Amino acid sequence: MFSENLLVGRRILVTGGGTGLGKSMASRFLELGAEVHICGRRKAVCDETATELMDLHGGRVTSHGVDIRNPLAVDEMIETIFREGPLTDLINNAAGNFISRTEDLTPRGFDAVANIVMHGTFYVTHAVGRRWIATRQPGNVVSITVTWVRNGSPYVVPSAMSKSAIHAMTMSLATEWGRHGIRLNTIAPGEIPTEGMSKRIKPGDEAGARTKAMNPMGRVGKMEELQNLAVFLISGGCDWINGETIAMDGAQALAMGGNFYQLRDWSDAEWIQARESIKAQNEKDRAARG
Repeated sequence: MFSENLLVGRRILVTGGGTGLGKSMASRFLELGAEVHICGRRKAVCDETATELMDLHGGRVTSHGVDIRNPLAVDEMIETIFREGPLTDLINNAAGNFISRTEDLTPRGFDAVANIVMHGTFYVTHAVGRRWIATRQPGNVVSITVTWVRNGSPYVVPSAMSKSAIHAMTMSLATEWGRHGIRLNTIAPGEIPTEGMSKRIKPGDEAGARTKAMNPMGRVGKMEELQNLAVFLISGGCDWINGETIAMDGAQALAMGGNFYQLRDWSDAEWIQARESIKAQNEKDRAARG
């Protein structure tokens, strides 16, 4: 679909680029000739990904360990990147989410999602965008959101609120920064099974089983579909797309709402089991990080 050297000369930062959707997009950008930067809280994971992608595609991937909840750390990372030359594109992919009845949430649980998704996304976008404006550089921002920014979702209220904030930021900055040659768009993918998503959003479920049963197209999404859409949005193929959220979910949100409404049927015992499963997975991840 895309020419081999489409992204040569591009310098792209992918937040949360060490695993999952971020790693997949970073891989495709590198394959098409871009210089790629990836960041995440777990520097060792990002280092492993950088090595893996360069072994696979050649090129250059630079790894950064940063907690995007810390605006000073974010600004320091962006300043380090820009010393070698400006970024051309930013992919806001870092996120966090878990299912919970809202009455069971703690302020700490709410902040665990909101501080990454809403605050962190703004910190990175602001740090990159103001440098583009100061140096009169055009740029693209593509953020990963969810279809339920349009209709909300029960049982993931911190994520629904925070992703809706990114949706609003995208529309707002598209109109404010468009005159600087800076475009902002979002992709709202349906279910593309990844290890992290499956463990924290639908513990105990076969990955993709519910989507396959309900989706109008009878399947989950594919990584290459997300890769191709992200590439298109930054490729220059249509630079008049600005401020848009593009759903990529096989029309599931149109048919079924695309959210977690079906969990209203869960019993107290099922909610307890899910909470314990998520807690155990978090403890396992912490132990793996040392």
